[in-house]
Amino acid sequence: MHRDKLKPILFSIIGHSTKEELKRQIPRDIVSGIVVAVVALPLSIALAIASGVGPEQGLYTAIVAGFIIALMGGSAVQISGPTAAFATIVAGIVATDGMSGLVAATIIAGVLLIVMGVMRLGTLIRFVPHTITTGFTAGIAVTIVIGQLKDFMGLTYPTGTAPIESMDKLACVVQNLGTLNVQALAVGLACLAVLVLWPRVTERVPASLVAVLAGIALVSGLHLDVNTIGDLYSIQGGAPRFVMPQLSLDLLRQQLPNGFTIAVLAAIESLLSCVVADSMISSHHRANMELVAQGTGNIASALFGGIPATGAIARTAANIKSGGRTPIAGMVHAVVLLAVLVLLMPYAALIPMPCIAAILLQVAYNMSGWRNVVHICRTASRGAIAVLLTTLVLTIVFDLVTAIGAGMVVTIVLFMKMVSQETEVRGWRYYCDEDSEVTHLRELPRAVRVYEINGPMFFGMTDQLNNISVKDFTRVLIIRMRGVPSLDSSAMHALEDLLDMCRERGVQLVISHPNDQPMRTMERAGFVDQVGRENFLPNIDAAIARAAVLVDEK
Repeated sequence: MHRDKLKPILFSIIGHSTKEELKRQIPRDIVSGIVVAVVALPLSIALAIASGVGPEQGLYTAIVAGFIIALMGGSAVQISGPTAAFATIVAGIVATDGMSGLVAATIIAGVLLIVMGVMRLGTLIRFVPHTITTGFTAGIAVTIVIGQLKDFMGLTYPTGTAPIESMDKLACVVQNLGTLNVQALAVGLACLAVLVLWPRVTERVPASLVAVLAGIALVSGLHLDVNTIGDLYSIQGGAPRFVMPQLSLDLLRQQLPNGFTIAVLAAIESLLSCVVADSMISSHHRANMELVAQGTGNIASALFGGIPATGAIARTAANIKSGGRTPIAGMVHAVVLLAVLVLLMPYAALIPMPCIAAILLQVAYNMSGWRNVVHICRTASRGAIAVLLTTLVLTIVFDLVTAIGAGMVVTIVLFMKMVSQETEVRGWRYYCDEDSEVTHLRELPRAVRVYEINGPMFFGMTDQLNNISVKDFTRVLIIRMRGVPSLDSSAMHALEDLLDMCRERGVQLVISHPNDQPMRTMERAGFVDQVGRENFLPNIDAAIARAAVLVDEK
């Protein structure tokens, strides 16, 4: 199975598997799908609430997007749905532009993802540095923690107070600590303890489901004064319904930056999840097909009342551990959630808000990768640490777009500095003493000067060409370029300035051993014709011989 095909991997699996293999695997996928649905149920509800929408909309997303992405996707085991990475972004869009803004941004993101897949841009994700993904992931985790402090501690805000930015939320928490609800905090701590300790008892029953049941039992059984989902949200059961979006050109133009952010984040998160899954099952995903599936799933999610979706690493890992090996597991997970939504959704009203907050706090802890952050800060270069901390801090203080943009700018600047330091322009030393211990030297006429360039020639190193000098008696200048893999337009302009300087001083320029890309660039610029094609030689010995002829002629 070729990993770059724009063909759903499910069809390839069916086409390349025997009937006996399918008979053995499909029952395992069905069981795994049911297990993953149990894991996804409380998470989908919690993430929807964290995103500022109704609890049922998280299930809409897991059902619609989860089914379509599994059906069309490029990964055999990927499970998709609402994820914590989108929570802060979605909450901000909903708070400022309402559901119409979110629908427009999600559809734009879906279209961009499809275009990225069709244009085979799936492999470009590897150009996003690890320090940036680590930084914004840790930053998102911190914003989730800040956003859940209110419900976890049962704080009460003054009427009309609805902070959007993380720093505003943190300020409100500090200002309203006096309204702390001890009962709510106790429920939150109890649920958090269940989430941490239950996996030591058994992993067959998801800890999040046990925490939800424990929270309901505490609040309902002891009649605690703690807010539940039903106190704050109106619960809507029933299957997702198609809703024709009310889109306008102005709305689409306004939501284009948000759509771009969602698309980039969805691409990064889903493909990272695919890479993790590949390492667990020794397989290969189809990155471009996965992007097309993610785009289609997000568009469908928006049209059926859902929120943005992407690959979920935790749910994907649960699928693999439960025996899922084909996209059928992801499709079954969506169907089971649909049954729960239709039959059991009203009971979600009993779930305490501190329990939801506890689940999200654990999600934030698991996604933060704090050990990786500490490891980078201890072992990486100062530049890498600067990129990580810049991205992390800006994600918390401002937003993801600013953080990723600033992180990429810092990364590019540091990369250019590193590459420019690796590029060297060095003149040959001349030995006149016949008794010198240095051997194997080439004999040069006194009127010939040689400079050797090693490393890429680009705009970050052009100032080094200014260090090339000639003497009054110099008649030929040889530039040895065998160590130059690439040449950009800025360096090309610097070479043209060097040629002008040589002409003013009556010096002939000779180029030795230009590689393919620099040679093509010099030909397009007309530089080869200006210097004279006969003065471009394949090696240094030929260049020195040519220089000797030119000196004799002059």
